[in-house]
Amino acid sequence: VQLQASGGGLVQAGGSLRLSCAASRRTFSSDRMGWFRQAPGKEREFVAAIRYRGGSTDYADSVKGRFTISRDKTLYTVDLQMNSLKPEDTAVYYCTAGVVGTTGAAYWGQGTLVTVSS
Repeated sequence: VQLQASGGGLVQAGGSLRLSCAASRRTFSSDRMGWFRQAPGKEREFVAAIRYRGGSTDYADSVKGRFTISRDKTLYTVDLQMNSLKPEDTAVYYCTAGVVGTTGAAYWGQGTLVTVSS
């Protein structure tokens, strides 16, 4: 299983970042791929997911209207466009495959750090 996340970094509040996850063809074809995050001292939480067939999406309430998940079937990538970032979005973001509901996933990438300064 290959999940390689990139695009994290430091951004000021109100700014934008785009995370990208490169997956193997087999991993990309899993039912749902998505992103989770874990902030310092907090539990891991669901951010967004996208279904392979049909492309339907799901978002955590905290990011709805600000984040957009998308996929490229030719490049086997899943991206997370993050706009209007807030300090509370600061976390390590994990690309995942085989997402189950909003509680977990079968496969996890290594994580990329997003830091939003106030």
